[in-house]
Amino acid sequence: MAPKHHPTPLSGGDRKALKKEIARARAVTTILAQRSAEKRAAGEALIREADDLSCQSWNERMWADGGPVDPSPSIDQAINGGYPWLEIRCSRCKTPRAVDLAALAYVATTCVHDLAGRLRCAKCRTAGKRPPAELLQLAPRQRAYP
Repeated sequence: MAPKHHPTPLSGGDRKALKKEIARARAVTTILAQRSAEKRAAGEALIREADDLSCQSWNERMWADGGPVDPSPSIDQAINGGYPWLEIRCSRCKTPRAVDLAALAYVATTCVHDLAGRLRCAKCRTAGKRPPAELLQLAPRQRAYP
């Protein structure tokens, strides 16, 4: 975009006033841009905290009641909240496993509870069975299973 053209006034006093106003407008622009960046960072921190609390709430509900799994945070909310791993268990052989939510080929707005019917046990799949997974909890790091 081309810079805005301000016609130069004929009198010296008006030229000085125009120069002063342009300098003030440029200074105000940088101040407003800095404030905007600060507010955006604060807002993103609040959103991250809200996502974290949503994941903690869902984990507590899953631990206390074993469900209901709906409503659950979305995949991007879980990752943004610091819970990029979903712990599941096969409903047939009871083998636990951790799934990396960032590596899944699903839309980021997909809710975590919608993954229950889509995730399958690798051991049971080779045996010709396809039982759905039981969702356990969201986790901040991968747990090592034996």
